[in-house]
Amino acid sequence: MTRPSPTIWASAPNRRIEVGRHTLVYRDLGPEEGIPLVLLAHLGATLDEWDPRFIDALALDRRVIAVDLPGVGGSTGRVPGTVAAMARVVEEFIATLGLAQIDLLGFSLGGFIGQQVTLDAPDLVRRLVLAGTGPAGGAGIDRPTGGAYIYWDMIRAVMAGTDAKEFLFFPRTPTGKMAAKAYLARLRERVMDRDNPIALSSFHRQITVIRAWGRTQPQDLSRIDVPTLIANGDHDRMVPTALSHDMHARIPGSALIIYPESGHGGVFQHGDEFVDAVRNHLDTDS
Repeated sequence: MTRPSPTIWASAPNRRIEVGRHTLVYRDLGPEEGIPLVLLAHLGATLDEWDPRFIDALALDRRVIAVDLPGVGGSTGRVPGTVAAMARVVEEFIATLGLAQIDLLGFSLGGFIGQQVTLDAPDLVRRLVLAGTGPAGGAGIDRPTGGAYIYWDMIRAVMAGTDAKEFLFFPRTPTGKMAAKAYLARLRERVMDRDNPIALSSFHRQITVIRAWGRTQPQDLSRIDVPTLIANGDHDRMVPTALSHDMHARIPGSALIIYPESGHGGVFQHGDEFVDAVRNHLDTDS
């Protein structure tokens, strides 16, 4: 039987698959043909945190798959205790889907996992996109997630009746404020079959994993020999922008885009440009 191929994120059904001891929830849309793009999300994010405009634009002509790892959203189990363990779940998920090769895009925490998957299973990943992220042992990764301003921004968001990403992902400039409100409005477009919010215990466990990633020994990123696109805003307070430059210097042949007047969510603030960059990166023959 032919697999249904929705192309609109707002109505793509939640699917479930048994991966080891866990049931993982994922969404799968776009045409069957070609190399699928797998998406790995940021700290605290469920499926509903992905920008619909970004995914819809990509799913016009490629298969796009986004997944909740264990302990997140509707997926069962406990958040894996290390980035390496998260990467193993991703590899098992891909194998369970019967996929021999993928393109991989990781944002923030998802970018940590994306690097690890590519290092561990280089034949699995054809092309890599690392957005708003940094390398193992990167200076500052272990501090922003525990920094007082993060919690202050969360309190500000509660007081303002909005999502903390309005303060954490976007600069408090007129342009940044407009971009934040537009982004959050897009996240609310899906009304059917929304994902479960992340549990506070899972969120805290992810923070512990992120701190450990920031304190671990640097990895040899020169072993990443797949075409890699790195993107970030020019003032990322959560994963310092300098770390994007660091990865670019260490991953052979990588491309780097730094979006102006933007922060951790720069790839969503400059969404049209980021879509074009990702499409060009995935479609270029080399």
